[in-house]
Amino acid sequence: MYITGVVCLVVGLGLVMRGSPSHDPGISLIYTGGYFVFFGTLMVLSSRVGKLRARDGLLDRLALDPSATVLDAGCGHGLLLIGAAHRVPSGRAVGVDVWSQKDQGDNSKSATLANAEAEGVADRVEVHDGDVRALPFPDASFDAIVSNLVLHNISGRGERRRAIQEFVRVLKPGGQVGIMDLGHVGQYADDLRAAGMRQVRTHGITRWIFPPTRILTARK
Repeated sequence: MYITGVVCLVVGLGLVMRGSPSHDPGISLIYTGGYFVFFGTLMVLSSRVGKLRARDGLLDRLALDPSATVLDAGCGHGLLLIGAAHRVPSGRAVGVDVWSQKDQGDNSKSATLANAEAEGVADRVEVHDGDVRALPFPDASFDAIVSNLVLHNISGRGERRRAIQEFVRVLKPGGQVGIMDLGHVGQYADDLRAAGMRQVRTHGITRWIFPPTRILTARK
């Protein structure tokens, strides 16, 4: 986005300064370049700063017990996984992912474990292969489940409902779910209620992540 923006700005400014018949296209290119630079900056700020604050806000809502066992469903590089591990010094943080390369480069177990090592929590972190629609864990395995920007990548309401039902299955009675996502959050809330969850609450749009996300929490 930055490369496109800078090229558009340079070419657009050149056309405007020449005062040629290309003046109007030059103005359009300047606006286009500004658009790309502006939204590129929002994405960088979201990645470097915003997502950490959004993560902490979600985990604060869950108020995890220090001995809790937490699942990060679709853990990627471990944003929520490692955040949770810091909060459960006598517990366990478990991640599961299909390790798709579509949205994250070098999305792999080794990259996630390296991040956990760098953060000093590798002794209480583990990661597994697995699809959130068929979690490779027994019933009632976790005290809390978190998921960030994962479920919207699943095509079809029915398939997303399967993932929600899996969350409920592997959650212990009294356990909590915390979800951040770009869309379908109202559907997740409905499906959680249909699966017997209580205290299902949406918490509005977080201003820290771009594109904006919504937060949902519930208790079994």
